[in-house]
Amino acid sequence: MRAAPRPGLYLHVPFCVHRCGYCDFNVATGSDAALRTRYAAALSRRVTQIAAAGPGAVEPGRLAGAGDPWPVFGSVFIGGGTPTLLDSDDLAGILRRVFAVLPMAPDVEVTVEANPETVTDAGALRPLVDAGLTRLSLGAQSTSTAVLDQLERRHDPDTVPRAIAAARAAGVDQVAVDLIYGTPGETDEQWRRSLADVLDAGVDHVSAYALTLAPNTPYAREVAAGTKAAPDDDVAADRMEVAASVLAAAGLERYEVSNWARSGARCRHNLSTWRGGDYLAAGAGAHGRWAGRRWWEIRATSAWLRGVEGSGRVVGGSEIVDSEQHRAERLLTGLRITEGVTRDEVAPIDEAALGTLVQAGLLVDEAGRLRATRDGLARVDGMALALLP
Repeated sequence: MRAAPRPGLYLHVPFCVHRCGYCDFNVATGSDAALRTRYAAALSRRVTQIAAAGPGAVEPGRLAGAGDPWPVFGSVFIGGGTPTLLDSDDLAGILRRVFAVLPMAPDVEVTVEANPETVTDAGALRPLVDAGLTRLSLGAQSTSTAVLDQLERRHDPDTVPRAIAAARAAGVDQVAVDLIYGTPGETDEQWRRSLADVLDAGVDHVSAYALTLAPNTPYAREVAAGTKAAPDDDVAADRMEVAASVLAAAGLERYEVSNWARSGARCRHNLSTWRGGDYLAAGAGAHGRWAGRRWWEIRATSAWLRGVEGSGRVVGGSEIVDSEQHRAERLLTGLRITEGVTRDEVAPIDEAALGTLVQAGLLVDEAGRLRATRDGLARVDGMALALLP
């Protein structure tokens, strides 16, 4: 039986130069250097507050300040937004504070997300490596100029390999890239070229996501107005199959619906989350989960800053995850990863629906574990719903 995953820490940095039309993340544009430095200081302060409060502050039914120590953390993930818009010394300072106030495993994985155009200088990355960075995750999205223009990205195709080279020169252990497929107008050749370009640049990990029409985004409004085309689900399915074939041929192993990695380069932070592991969270709009409680910090950057700096309200809300909700979530996330999920974690399930899915070749049921087949990975959401009695 696998040991429980080590907990992680997620830190959110909301700043972006521009909000892309398809993006529904919590991002803030129009910041200046002074505001970003202020935010970095507040994020360090917030981590210190959480660490000092102890596990009792986030576990339901426990008293804050009970004095129990934190368990050892296995991962830190700084996402956004574009965390590398922060001054590199400020960002390194956040990492140093994390290591100072929370117990970290000797082999802790430390990921920072970045847009390629912000990390083409190895010198700016070295302070992060010195502070503990082990993994850089680049939002490349494509290496086609036409597709990048459609997605409103601010880098050109040559920026992606330059950023990867800078990360290697700075001593970053692992480099990952995110790609988006299914942009209207994208050709099969452009998608294959994007995959080939990042593989030729020597990445360790590729995440490939279908372009989605998220509600309340500029892209969704343009589609509704008829000024832009919506993504085509059939095209997206074909692109996913191309990704699976090309990345497997290059030696990357698929370990989740949208994620492939070379040996030893799986994202441990995300994998722990998909396995149901706990994680703390800090930053404007950040969501955390610990011992059956889920919470989210205030979304608006200005209000979050006032809360941290004034010792006021920082948490926007919370909920207790009951057993039925936990079971449904474990089924959904467990089927997304290729190792699957144990029956014990998700019982009871609809046995008739299970039999139908197994017969259809979409699911494997063996040795007390449910696992999606390659065909089933494209249908995990629907399968999870079907299996819930």
